[in-house]
Amino acid sequence: MVTTIGVLGAGQAGSVFARAAIRAGYDIVIANSRGPHTLRGLVEDLGPQARAATVIEAAEAADVAFLAFPYAPHHRLPAAALAGKIVIDNNNYMPWRDGRFPEVDAGAATVHELRQRQLPRSLVVKAFSHIQFHGRVPARTPEDSVPALVRLARPRGAADRTALVVSSDHADAVAFVTTLYDELGFDAVDDSPLAASWRSAPGTPMWAMSVDGQSRDRLRRNLEQAHRPRSRPMA
Repeated sequence: MVTTIGVLGAGQAGSVFARAAIRAGYDIVIANSRGPHTLRGLVEDLGPQARAATVIEAAEAADVAFLAFPYAPHHRLPAAALAGKIVIDNNNYMPWRDGRFPEVDAGAATVHELRQRQLPRSLVVKAFSHIQFHGRVPARTPEDSVPALVRLARPRGAADRTALVVSSDHADAVAFVTTLYDELGFDAVDDSPLAASWRSAPGTPMWAMSVDGQSRDRLRRNLEQAHRPRSRPMA
């Protein structure tokens, strides 16, 4: 039975992820905030394994969901439709883009724990948060124009295979993403729970090597070397 991934967010991250997942054999239901009629061209390009839907329809049809948009406190997500399902969150905390969240600044929670609160009955997992969905900048060769999710993918056992982090409070979600990473061409490093996901946030040692990837061993070392930023007082 083919697993259906509901991709919520059809921008660069959502569309590139959808294409990679389809190549790995998954079915895709993709949605954005403007409605399925705006995704006709994208779905035609993705092929018969993809279809467009409303956000609630995509959430309901999904076996697993991929959230391809930043966290915001005011978001009203389809929590009932996603209850009991694995929800992949590829978000990062970027105050210059999203504004500041006092709990995150104070070290009281990670942005992924905040997302888990929005979806209390889902199995939220941080994944794909430090792999680029666009070409390399600056580009060195024509291949660098290819999104890193495709450019860095390697077969299992390849000497230059890179690894990606997965963090969750749910073992089933970690296991699913570990398999998905492997199918897409990457090793996995488990940095659970969600409370530890700050180790793979922007500005950490592993983040500094994310453009061209890092081996599993190097990624583990970089995670161990991370230091939590000095906390700010909560507002």
